[in-house]
Amino acid sequence: MPKESGSSNHYFTAYPKSKPDYGIIRTYLRGRPFKFMTASGVFSRKRVDLGTRLLIESMLLPEKGSVLDVGCGYGAVGIAAAAFNPSLRVVMIDVNERAVWLAKQNIKINSIDNAEVRRSHLYESVNDLTFNCILSNPPVSAGMKTVKAIITEAKKYMTNKAYFQMVVRSKIGRKRLQILLQENFATAEVFARKSGYRVFIAEKQ
Repeated sequence: MPKESGSSNHYFTAYPKSKPDYGIIRTYLRGRPFKFMTASGVFSRKRVDLGTRLLIESMLLPEKGSVLDVGCGYGAVGIAAAAFNPSLRVVMIDVNERAVWLAKQNIKINSIDNAEVRRSHLYESVNDLTFNCILSNPPVSAGMKTVKAIITEAKKYMTNKAYFQMVVRSKIGRKRLQILLQENFATAEVFARKSGYRVFIAEKQ
């Protein structure tokens, strides 16, 4: 994933220093309309990027329980999950303070009442919770160390039979990440692919 264009701040920065330049995205996801407030200093501020869209269109959601969106940005994945299954509890986390604020606004804009947002470096703000599903469009440009931690620490926060689903660009560490998933989960495979992106799905047993 690239750095946010038009800004010297990396979108994985905890406290973006750039003056926020706000925008609105209107889009359809799985045939349902959504509206997202965005701003400079967050990832893909002008559209729902192709990787995020593929993850949303293909993600498997539990019938009940809780879902975690790791690195939520302005909230597209978590908000979509909450909208598609109102019986779920969705928790969205991100290290970027501006992203967290935007995600909170987007929960209100899209009239979602079964989701919350927490500012968090990796999983630190959810260390008292477990989830039936974890979703992530990881901040690859923040470094492979961060992406590796998202994968290797995920099982601590997953119930048995829970699914971990991650989208990555096929050209960026695909083989390395697939091996890492296979080393850390009972099963791991490519679940969907399109436009140079792949969604991996792994199950905890």
